Amino acid sequence: MSNSVPLLCFWSLCYCFAAGSPVPFGPEGRLEDKLHKPKATQTEVKPSVRFNLRTSKDPEHEGCYLSVGHSQPLEDCSFNMTAKTFFIIHGWTMSGIFENWLHKLVSALHTREKDANVVVVDWLPLAHQLYTDAVNNTRVVGHSIARMLDWLQEKDDFSLGNVHLIGYSLGAHVAGYAGNFVKGTVGRITGLDPAGPMFEGADIHKRLSPDDADFVDVLHTYTRSFGLSIGIQMPVGHIDIYPNGGDFQPGCGLNDVLGSIAYGTITEVVKCEHERAVHLFVDSLVNQDKPSFAFQCTDSNRFKKGICLSCRKNRCNSIGYNAKKMRNKRNSKMYLKTRAGMPFRVYHYQMKIHAFSYKNMGEIEPTFYVTLYGTNADSQTLPLEIVERIEQNATNTFLVYTEEDLGDLLKIQLTWEGASQSWYNLWKEFRSYLSQPRNPGRELNIRRIRVKSGETQRKLTFCTEDPENTSISPGRELWFRKCRDGWRMKNETSPTVELP
Repeated sequence: MSNSVPLLCFWSLCYCFAAGSPVPFGPEGRLEDKLHKPKATQTEVKPSVRFNLRTSKDPEHEGCYLSVGHSQPLEDCSFNMTAKTFFIIHGWTMSGIFENWLHKLVSALHTREKDANVVVVDWLPLAHQLYTDAVNNTRVVGHSIARMLDWLQEKDDFSLGNVHLIGYSLGAHVAGYAGNFVKGTVGRITGLDPAGPMFEGADIHKRLSPDDADFVDVLHTYTRSFGLSIGIQMPVGHIDIYPNGGDFQPGCGLNDVLGSIAYGTITEVVKCEHERAVHLFVDSLVNQDKPSFAFQCTDSNRFKKGICLSCRKNRCNSIGYNAKKMRNKRNSKMYLKTRAGMPFRVYHYQMKIHAFSYKNMGEIEPTFYVTLYGTNADSQTLPLEIVERIEQNATNTFLVYTEEDLGDLLKIQLTWEGASQSWYNLWKEFRSYLSQPRNPGRELNIRRIRVKSGETQRKLTFCTEDPENTSISPGRELWFRKCRDGWRMKNETSPTVELP
């Protein structure tokens, strides 16, 4: 993948600049879209697809090769007709060899499902091409997989319902074609950051879609960032999960893209972002006791505001292998935060803070931090991300997450950061001064904080330790202790505020 990233980035840029055109541009002008040609033209490409049945967790063990019409390898390699069958489908490559993630996924599947059949779909000769040519070969590879599945269905006890196709990048769309062409319905397809260039906005029959299997779940880890679209941004499954918003994965360093370019590490950064989907899936296999949960939300900004942490009516789900089948809705977009490495699980909290003021301060932009204290551990000092702005005399909602399991929350420390020498905070101070020059004192009153745990769905209310002291200003802090379980159902009103 490291050798293939630069060219993929190039084609991504071509695709983005040609977003208004039905066909993307290439170095020779408009790329020929062979996917829209009649099927007859596809016979010009000689398929070179092999099915490698891996019979051991050892990545050096080659296993057996299956071939349509030849039953002996099935017996020689003890193919289990009644067990689950996984097909792992790699993506585009410029190296022509398997990447390390594939061996890790094979091992994780064998560890989790000891009796399962794990088949690696080797289409390296067709993937080791220019990206546009590899895209045009995805349909051919999908046909080959469908033929293999149709042949296996002729065997006693083999069921398509036990088949799980797992496709990474371009391989996700290959899985979609296979599910579309097979006679019957595949049990499940998992798309691991499906490729974006030449698939974004395409017709459902020319990309992965919910119609391709009984259950299609998708992990998006590298959607549009700085004009690049390595992974597809649009939802293409029954559930589409966007860890960390689908971009800027922790530990990959894309937030320092200029530094990565300067130090020549941008290819590793892009590979890390794109491949994170695979490692999240592997994590769900090997760390079954630490599942990560995603929450349904209309967009990333609403999730960042902490609005979407409900599990009612199937609004939350495990990610990766443990995802629960959902077919009641199509294209259900879900979000979550993760750690930088395995296990990726974090603990999400929704915080509702009702802030009011006895002064007319105009618009303010405070910098708040919280520290959570629990029965198991205490959190680090966590920033309250203000997506828009703090509303006075209103309830503001925030998303906070911790890497540790804090247990039952006992108390909360809320801090309003004092004056900082950073240019950003100096600018905020200056803007606040301009908005209320005759009243430089800034002060908010907060009586309680309501908290909801995303993982347990438990609701708690925290009240100020001193009921007579509810004010907070820059450089000061407030302490809140748990005062009751649950939230009040009726709206809480602020005290009457007399404006000067």
